[in-house]
Amino acid sequence: MPNDGQAKEPALEPARDLSGFDYNAPAELFPSRSKRGKGQVRYRRFETAAEALQFAIEELPPPVLLGAFLEVEEQRFGAEEMRSLYKNAAYPLRRSEAGS
Repeated sequence: MPNDGQAKEPALEPARDLSGFDYNAPAELFPSRSKRGKGQVRYRRFETAAEALQFAIEELPPPVLLGAFLEVEEQRFGAEEMRSLYKNAAYPLRRSEAGS
């Protein structure tokens, strides 16, 4: 195939099936690294993934959430997957008005 000098767009990964996600499993939240040291959000462990999602969506500043990931049962979930899990009908906690 000839190269016409244009960069190819990266292939989009298929959306992961999030059904069956265990909101009661322990979770770890790894925020993105901030260039500012003051007031930096750090790694946190949560008893349940639902609590971790609530904190991530309702409390983290959007730039921090963008690079953050959630680890549950050895699987990692990025910001968009966290938003989807939070908005899912199976999400067991009450959502705040701001987080919705």
